[in-house]
Amino acid sequence: MTTNYKLPTTYLKIVMCLFMATSAFDSFAQIFQGGSKEIGYQIGTSYYLGDLNPSNPLAGRHHVVQGGYFRHNINSRIGIRLQLLQGTIEAWDEDSNNAWSQNRNLHFRNKMVEFSVSGEINYIDHVMGNTDNRLTGYLTAGIAYFTHDPEAKDSYGNWHPLQPLGTEGQGWTFGNDPYRLNGIALPFGMGFKVNLGPAIAFQMEWGLRKTWTDYLDDVSTSYVNPVELRQARGELALEMADRILDLPDELPHSQGLQRGDPGLDDKYGYFLASIAFRVSKKPTSCWEQ
Repeated sequence: MTTNYKLPTTYLKIVMCLFMATSAFDSFAQIFQGGSKEIGYQIGTSYYLGDLNPSNPLAGRHHVVQGGYFRHNINSRIGIRLQLLQGTIEAWDEDSNNAWSQNRNLHFRNKMVEFSVSGEINYIDHVMGNTDNRLTGYLTAGIAYFTHDPEAKDSYGNWHPLQPLGTEGQGWTFGNDPYRLNGIALPFGMGFKVNLGPAIAFQMEWGLRKTWTDYLDDVSTSYVNPVELRQARGELALEMADRILDLPDELPHSQGLQRGDPGLDDKYGYFLASIAFRVSKKPTSCWEQ
């Protein structure tokens, strides 16, 4: 049976990655002696796009996401950011307006941790504390490493990890390996930032993450044989895999029916508000300070 994801080990890996990335980042930043440095706290909400919510970022059940970042401003237009975020995505078929989804009757929640390195490009010159360029919009893109662990609730109200149950045959049918509980994503987004004082700024950002997994929600392909699933993973796995309210055409079971769309990978993202503080001296005179 597949070993479940261990949270402490994952956090240790993320901290190690953060330490190594920060060390490399600091060495790289020495090239740009005129730059300024900031730290920031972020809070907002998360969202997900996938089989249980195909197209609407405002749908789903939203949760608070929190995190922090370190930004090195190479100049007044370009910056590099290290960021750590933690949040939860969640969606229920019962909230959908689609009759087929309502009948499928699945749900999930997924607690996620993300570390990313991104570049930022300001639309116009922006220097923290400079009243001449108080407000700017910006674009951001980079690369991220994330961990996740989808869960669902049983009939008694208890949440259970879904990956070890192999709800679509992962890990117990031939050639169908368990999906990974970590991965690489490409984050991109846009936002604006505004100076509030000589060493403090406010920021709003929308971001989306492209992933290469279709299992943030544990839903991708089709239903498996219920008898074989019960024998391989038990009654709990069967309950989590098949919650169809009414079988079509009086079929005896759901095997082979569509459960998800394997042609579209899942995505997730955030709406974030941030407070940033400058932790370096004022930029050099060539930054018009």
